[in-house]
Formats: sequence, C-alpha cells, structure tokens
Amino acid sequence: MKYSMTTVSWVLICAALVFFMQAGFALCEAGLTRAKNTGNILMKNMMDFCIGTPCFWLVGFGLMFGGTGALIGHFDPLILGKYTAANSVVPQNMPLWCYVIFQTVFCATAATIVSGSMAERTNFKAYCIYSAAISLLVYPISGHWIWGGGWLGQLGFHDFAGSTCVHMVGGIIACLGAAMLGPRIGKYGKDGKARAIPGHSMTACALGVFILWFCWFGFNGGSTVAMDTNANAASASIVFMNTNLAAAVATVVAMIFTWVRYGKPDVSMTFNAALAGLVAITAPCDAVTPVGAFFIGLVAGFIVVLSVEFFDNVAKIDDPVGAVSVHMVNGIWGTIAVGLFSTGADGVGKGLFYGGGVHQLGVQALGVVSVAVYVLVIMFVVFKIIDKTVGLRVPAQIEIDGLDIHEHGLASAYSGFAISDVTDMGLEANENTDLGEDEYEKATPAQIDAAVKVTKEPELVSGGPVEAHKVVIICRLSKFDALKRALNQLGVSGMTIIQVMGCGIQKGSTERYRGATVDSTLLPKVKVEVVVSSIPVDDVIETAKKALFTGHIGDGKIFVYDVHRVVKVRTGEEGPKALMDVE
Repeated sequence: MKYSMTTVSWVLICAALVFFMQAGFALCEAGLTRAKNTGNILMKNMMDFCIGTPCFWLVGFGLMFGGTGALIGHFDPLILGKYTAANSVVPQNMPLWCYVIFQTVFCATAATIVSGSMAERTNFKAYCIYSAAISLLVYPISGHWIWGGGWLGQLGFHDFAGSTCVHMVGGIIACLGAAMLGPRIGKYGKDGKARAIPGHSMTACALGVFILWFCWFGFNGGSTVAMDTNANAASASIVFMNTNLAAAVATVVAMIFTWVRYGKPDVSMTFNAALAGLVAITAPCDAVTPVGAFFIGLVAGFIVVLSVEFFDNVAKIDDPVGAVSVHMVNGIWGTIAVGLFSTGADGVGKGLFYGGGVHQLGVQALGVVSVAVYVLVIMFVVFKIIDKTVGLRVPAQIEIDGLDIHEHGLASAYSGFAISDVTDMGLEANENTDLGEDEYEKATPAQIDAAVKVTKEPELVSGGPVEAHKVVIICRLSKFDALKRALNQLGVSGMTIIQVMGCGIQKGSTERYRGATVDSTLLPKVKVEVVVSSIPVDDVIETAKKALFTGHIGDGKIFVYDVHRVVKVRTGEEGPKALMDVE
C-alpha cells in the first residue's frame, strides 16, 4: 500500500504537539495550586500519559476503532487485528501505527483533564487507578460512538477534534470526582462562603496556557488526519484561523468582564478563558466561518467566568484550576455551537443560524446527554470502588502538610528557594484606607502620624547613659529605595535591611482571586534598622516620614529604642565612635 508522505509527516508532527500539551497542563495546574503539592501535580501529569499509553494499546484502541458496530468496537489486545476500509474507519493513507499514536495522545489528554479539579487532596494510588480506567474503558467506548463508526457518528453527530469526545468527557469526570472528594480544607468558611486559595505561580500558569495554545494547533489542525490535497490544506487553514480567533476573543472578553465585575482584570480567570475558547472551538472549527468562531469565543469568555463562580459559590464543588468550567462547560458549549453556527462544510448539517433548522442542533444535544450519562454512570462506579478499597482522598493531616512530602517523600519541589504563602501581594490602598491627603507637605501632623506611626520604647537595659538610638522602620517594599536615598542624604550610611511579611487589619480589602474574596492580610514589607548617635534621632524620624508618606493606612511604622552601649568588634571602640567607619 502506498502512503501519503505529506499526510504521515503532518499527522506525526501534530501527534508530537498534542503530546506536548501534557507539559502545558502540568505547568498550568501546578501554577494554580499551592507549592506544597507541586511534585504531586507533576507526577500525576506524567503518569496519566504513561499509564494511559499502554492501556490504550492493550485494550482501548480496539474498543474504539475495531469495527463499526453501533455501541462498541472489538476487543483487540495489542492491536494485532487488521483495520481496513471495510471493517473500520481507520484512514488508509497512513500506517496503522501512525494513526494509533495520534489517537493515543488524544486519549491521554482526556485523562489529564481530571487531575486539576481533584488536585491537592487525592490519593495518588487512586489517581493512577482511575486514570487507567479512563484509558481502558471510558474514553474508548464513548469515543467509538463519535469517531469509531458508532451510533452517534451514524446519526451525523459532529465533533471535529474533541469538544465532547475529549474535553467534555474529561470535564465531566473532573466534576464528578471533585464533588465526591469534597472541597479542600479551608475552602469554605463556617458561613459557607468560598475562600480564595490562590495558586503559587502565575508564571507557571501563564507558560502552561501559552504551551497549550501552541499545541492546540496540532490538536485541532491534526484532526484533518490528511494533508495531501488542496481541500485538506484549505480545511487545516480555516481550522487554524478559527482556533486562534476563538481563543483570543474569549480571552479579551473575560479580561473585560472580570474587570467590570471585580474592579480589576483577574489574571488566572483570563488565562482560563483562553483555554475555554480553545475548548469551545474544538468541535466546530472545521465547519464554521471566522464570524462563527468570533461569537463562539465571545460566549466562552463569559460563561467560563460565570461557571467558575457557580461551582465555587452555588454548587460548592471545589475545582482549584477551573477544569470543570473550561473543559466540561465549554466542551458542551462547543458541541452545541455546531448546531448553531455550522455552514454545512465537509458534509456537516447546517446550523440553526444558517438555515439548517434544529436537526443538527438536536443531534448535538443528544450526543452531549448520552455521553454525559454514560461517563457519569461508569465513573461513579469506578470512584466508589476506589474509595472503598484504596481510598479516594488523603487524610486531613496529609492534605494540610502537603502531598509532596507524604505521597512522594519530596520535602519541596523548590529546594533552595524561599517559598512564602503570600495571598495578597498586590493589595494597595483602597478607599477605606485613605486618610485624606497624599502629599506630605499638605498633610496635617495628625494625618502623617496616622499613616506613619512612631512608637518610642526605651530599651530595658539597666545602667549607663543613653549613647545612641536604634530606629526600626517597617515600610512598603515599593518605598524602600526612596527611604534609603533619603537616609543616605541625611548622613545615615549604615543600615540593616530584612524582607518581612506584615500582618494587620487592612480595612475594606476587596481583592478577589477567581471571584472569591481574598481574606489574608499578609503583605510584603521591609524592615530597616539604623543606629544613630551624632545624627539627631528626630531628624531620622522626620526624614523617614517624608519618604514613606502616601496618606494611606499601611505606610509604615517606626520604633525608636534607647541604646546604652555600642561596641565595634573590629577595633573594640565603644560609644559614638563605634558607629563611625572613619579609620
């Protein structure tokens, strides 16, 4: 048999791109969860691919593509059977193993979606078991209905690259698993309100999303499974265009929507929206125009935000990374969108907005419901069996300490780095911390004292006169350079600087993370210590006040201590001379 080298090269390259999505999922998921679970997250994203690959080879591929029966393919261990045009839908313009590896990376993608929603409290053994179950039974059978010649495909159900087959399946399992696990410790207060548990690295999250976006061109574009004719080239081109446009529009919409809704554009939600747009366009990307892709992305940008809020605040399903909203909700939306926006290209029935009536829309809705029911029933049984045997969730103390140390013996995924759980790094003054004046020269002494408080506390050391004063200044990190310059100009040349975390009641804090109010009050601060003798301590205080003052609560605090004895170690000098660096 003569194969198309262009097609084979195209499919293999796209398979490699889809494999690299595992890196994107790993980074995105790790970034949106806490540092103490990073090693566990990375292990899960590695192992679901490595477990899924042999499972799909042993059983899954045969069940999905072995024959054209309505409900299930053939049991074909190790893929030893013949897959011809007469007995399967496997393309004949490429070697069988080319198509197998392409479908394998898709199967692994469905399995990895589940990891994010169940993060930070799932037993690692349980994860390995249900990851295998997804690749062995769940994905292959529902996939057969859609792509393997099964009954949904025969009805005309259209899912070009997997909004339902991959993303909705993974998203439904993610939703069910998160619901059965229950929320993370501390996610909900006694009043039932959701608390924000911010991820530890927006950098990792962003890099993961960029990788996923890049790889999605292989995910959607490669689903042409051919590149040997002008028609194939045209199809791949419109798929690329629609994929990019929908993702971009969804991202912009979510940015604006969260900006209006929360007062500031939400970073993690905006990045989630990019993935939501990609998921939504995956089913209809070959059958819609760029105009249709624009509106599909526009709706995706809105519904991902509203969905995250719904599952957090109404359904009370704790989904740390938004996998349910991105993959399940937008997988459903993308599948339904075929029945609305399809232009009738590539033999797909026309959508409602293009004069096709409700037929295609009804077929798409039937596919969503039937796949959802099948996946929910099978995975409920799987989760229940796992829970009764090895246990689905880790004990509370393990969850509190972090899965890395208990599940993997990894003290930290960031050995050598200082990790601070700062959940409100960007908190600045808001309307309730304004003390009435933001210019030092115009402010009254009372306003200055309220913003930069000074406390004089005599050192509890008996005997001897006061030789010097130690001034301890706690201030905003952003104000340190101004303070240092001002003190240097005053003549203060020696100072000790320590980065610390300040904790205080920040009145009126309304910062949000993924729609939930952030209630932590830890703020990055700098602690500056200087000891002065010849320089009047009051001059140091006034200089510091002037440098630090913005007119808002949290400008800083100054503590003054009496120093009864100063000794320079190098020379043995004591008193004021010990503070001088002159030889």
